[in-house]
Amino acid sequence: MLVAFSVSPMGGDSDSVGAAVAAAVRVVRESGLPNETTSMFTTVEGEWDEVMAVVKRATDVLLEQFPRVSLVLKADIRPARSGQLRAKVETVERYLAE
Repeated sequence: MLVAFSVSPMGGDSDSVGAAVAAAVRVVRESGLPNETTSMFTTVEGEWDEVMAVVKRATDVLLEQFPRVSLVLKADIRPARSGQLRAKVETVERYLAE
């Protein structure tokens, strides 16, 4: 299962959310699950329960500091598949190389 998510505080004194987002990404990286962070989303790969637990922990980290948090989540659920974090991109790159 791949889950791409974005978690960000809402409100506050500044429009800069970099430090808060870094705290959430730290949770993902410390999980040990395969992951990748881009400018808009962090993608995590694993089984349903373990991935959703990481998303919850990353969200909770922000809720400790902010009264309101936005969470956007997209999932690709393919049981018995792994390595899709890289494989999907490799497939597209193969087509682009043709």
